[in-house]
Amino acid sequence: MMPARLARRGAGCHEAGRPPPDPQRPLTPPPGLPTRKAARDLLAATLDERRPLEEALEALPRRLDPRDRAAAHRIAAMVLRRLGSIDEVLSPYLRKEPPPPARHALRIGAAELLLLETPPHAAVATAVALAPRAFAGLVNAVLRKVAAEGPAALEGLDAPRLDTPAWLWAAWHAAYGPAVRAIAEAHRGPAPLDLTPAPGAEPPAGAEVLPTGSWRLAAGTRVTDLPGFAEGRFWVQDAAAALPALLLKPQPGERIADLCAAPGGKTAQLAAAGADVTAVERDAARVARLAENLARLRLPATVVQADAATWAPPAPFDAILLDAPCTATGTIRRHPDVAHTKRPRDVQGAVEAQARLIAAAAKMLAPGGRLIFATCSLQREEGEAHLARAEGAGLRHDPFTPAELPGLPDAVTDGCLRTRPDFWPDRGGMDGFFAARFRRV
Repeated sequence: MMPARLARRGAGCHEAGRPPPDPQRPLTPPPGLPTRKAARDLLAATLDERRPLEEALEALPRRLDPRDRAAAHRIAAMVLRRLGSIDEVLSPYLRKEPPPPARHALRIGAAELLLLETPPHAAVATAVALAPRAFAGLVNAVLRKVAAEGPAALEGLDAPRLDTPAWLWAAWHAAYGPAVRAIAEAHRGPAPLDLTPAPGAEPPAGAEVLPTGSWRLAAGTRVTDLPGFAEGRFWVQDAAAALPALLLKPQPGERIADLCAAPGGKTAQLAAAGADVTAVERDAARVARLAENLARLRLPATVVQADAATWAPPAPFDAILLDAPCTATGTIRRHPDVAHTKRPRDVQGAVEAQARLIAAAAKMLAPGGRLIFATCSLQREEGEAHLARAEGAGLRHDPFTPAELPGLPDAVTDGCLRTRPDFWPDRGGMDGFFAARFRRV
């Protein structure tokens, strides 16, 4: 017979509902678990809820150490960039699809083992601790097999194809032919840091001055640590994103509207050129960010919170820059979540909103005034297809010439700007952008 003291102790544990120890889980949480929990939360927000990665990053607990936050972002971004390849490696070891929390733990562990050079014991231990209790054994067994294979597990995979959602691959193949593979290759690594300089500013040490005037530094460079940041000598802006404002050719004293203006890089370009700028932005939080950026840069602009599709200015503008909201598929190298949060139906919704904005912008222009319409999308529906719509709104296409784009001879097609992530491969690529210039008839 069991002694009463031991019987009471056993009954107490049973009555408290405490499960027996799990042999797959370490008794003490492994180091780095807060980082992996944050990475799991980022993946859940992006892949399960289709929320932007930056929004999910902002939603992480404020008490999370900044180093853990940065590391979690790095892990989640790698998983998102190489999601198809990671799932392909895991697939032979899974008889059926595990629930998302377990799947995300497997993805994080695989990314650390195969792509991030994390020591195998640490990658497996943290993934097991991260997984739901019922799936800890599965995660342990699968990742031990992946660890045994090592990076060789990725050999022979068609990574560019696997890591690109099928609908995007099909659309880009139809639009760009064989270049779809180079585009997908350009999405596999982090993008460098691009800066637009204020007039007269000197580039920081180690920066490459690009043919279009932007400065480029290595990926991972902390912009706030660069000398001159607090003084407003430059601002973050991809080299391709800086082109629409350059092609508008703002003149001192011109009245120019920047529609859908946040976060303010293009507004800053126009103001730095001496234009009288009105920056229009609908979202209150983005208006605050726009104003904050202009204050750091010490550049003047009139900021208006309004929907550009319905806003009426007090007088016509000499020129307008419309960088319209879009699916942002040209920015996947910087925002790998876009490939997984967007769907084909999002393209049509964006096209309809862009058409309304073009029609509204045309009415804001003085006769002969010029409009630059731009999107950071690789989808032709959000770019070239708008040429006919603009003509119907009383605008005449004013083609760009190759001479206007030094260092980018292939970026002018049919008088429009079309950059792609595979341009400048030896320099680190660039975002995919479309831009067209019009004049009001």
